[in-house]
Amino acid sequence: MCGILGIVLADQASNVASELYDGCLFLQHRGQDAAGIVTCGSRGRLYQCKGNGMARDVFTQSKMSGLMGNMGIGHLRYPTAGSSATSEAQPFYVNAPYGISMSHNGNLVNAAELSAYMDEKVHRHINTDSDSELLLNLFAAELAVYDKRRVNNDDIFSALKGVFEKVRGAYACVALLAGYGIIGFRDPNGIRPLLIGERLREDGSKDFMLASESVVLKAHNFKVYRDILPGEAVIIPKGSMIPEFKQVVPIQSYSPDIFEYVYFARPDSVLDGISVYRSRLNMGAKLARNIEASFKKSGKIAKDEIDVVIPVPDTSRPSALECATELGLPYREGFVKNRYVGRTFIMPDQKERTSSVRRKLNAMASEFYGKSVLLVDDSIVRGTTSKEIVNMAREVGAKRVYFASCAPVIRFNHIYGIDLADTKALVGYNKSIEEISNTINADDVFYQDLDDLIDCCQRDEEIQDSELALTPVVSRNENISNILFKDKIPKIDGFEVGVFTGEYITGGEDNYIQELEKVRALNQRMKQSGSCGVDAADIKAESDIAIYNSGDYH
Repeated sequence: MCGILGIVLADQASNVASELYDGCLFLQHRGQDAAGIVTCGSRGRLYQCKGNGMARDVFTQSKMSGLMGNMGIGHLRYPTAGSSATSEAQPFYVNAPYGISMSHNGNLVNAAELSAYMDEKVHRHINTDSDSELLLNLFAAELAVYDKRRVNNDDIFSALKGVFEKVRGAYACVALLAGYGIIGFRDPNGIRPLLIGERLREDGSKDFMLASESVVLKAHNFKVYRDILPGEAVIIPKGSMIPEFKQVVPIQSYSPDIFEYVYFARPDSVLDGISVYRSRLNMGAKLARNIEASFKKSGKIAKDEIDVVIPVPDTSRPSALECATELGLPYREGFVKNRYVGRTFIMPDQKERTSSVRRKLNAMASEFYGKSVLLVDDSIVRGTTSKEIVNMAREVGAKRVYFASCAPVIRFNHIYGIDLADTKALVGYNKSIEEISNTINADDVFYQDLDDLIDCCQRDEEIQDSELALTPVVSRNENISNILFKDKIPKIDGFEVGVFTGEYITGGEDNYIQELEKVRALNQRMKQSGSCGVDAADIKAESDIAIYNSGDYH
């Protein structure tokens, strides 16, 4: 799961770098491992700044001053099973044909066969283990088929059709074609989010932005926007007031990843017409009913067994508040969060995750001492974080500790861009609820029902109307939407929920899952032993070899 964005400014004398940087800060929650920006000016020259770390650390003032041009793309990397080497920081770049840079959010599940195709059929060198580099090179190979000095929009759409037909998995992408413009496209199942917005300038010209979440568009005053549809692409040529949209391949399904609403997206975003905040409120209400029903089965009343509801900050706060309201119980903030520690479930190993919880959260004894508390979190993955939080509550005097998850039991790999864990490392793998409860040292554990979770994540007509477009509702300007009537908006016909069921939108992926676990095991060995005991062919390059503007970028 990563954050991507692209901007084309109407004024070709303007510099887009500062706005891209600001956009990256709004998407920082989607990736804290690496950050990158590539810009381009009217002459077609590309400028790059990228590296491991948070956006504020990578994009120093001296480096930002070297990013020129009125259009560019950005990327925030969240590490999946691949390496966290600097050489795999995005955007990636290829110089032929035409000079292309690309940012990708998602995971390709047929990466192995694509890699063989790159080698055997089109003879393009892939220098990293990143499937994003594969995707970029596949697009470049499809575009090279036309063998023209200059391409046009039809050529680009045709090249993308070739990409869609060969790639399987989750992908939302923004690409920069040197001297030409910015391209956005989304996989035929709509698993990963991507939106486009326009901003009217005083002189009547328009700027355009592509981004992973609506909050970035709103923050930058893009007032008309909508989602890119599954299988759809858009081209925004430099200096153009009219982007061109095309349904490149038919929609296979409209199945956003439900984990966006459970955990990953910001609460103030609206994705595919669904308010993340409203969804989390609904999760809290449904969870409360499940908790009441669970106590009732054992002849108890939830209100008599629980004194207070406490969220595990930050994502679960809306759900915990609504859960407390539904149960008729007080809601309290019992944990104070250190905002300078990253998300724990993406930490590379168990020991680091455990120590990170203590650095990240501090329990206030006044809210726990002598009380039976219900802790509400968005999900339970490995159980490492949950167990440490339960222990912290007990250490400051909690009488009983119940733990509630806004998501159902996670029993399977997430294969489309969230590196949760190998299946066997999941606390829910082959365990009953009672066994999970014992593992995390809780008095009892309550999970959301999957049907209830799906019911929580529904489009809200009130939200759609107040947020202008979001999904392809009638636009105030036909240039931004090629769908003219509200009754033509494609319905979301399901969600990607394979992490709970083991059934994935793209089909049976057993071979990919086995390969994924091998890669994770190899990377774990490399972390533990450095290069010792590891084949030299597997050692990652320390830096990218693509674009460097000056010695400052090494």
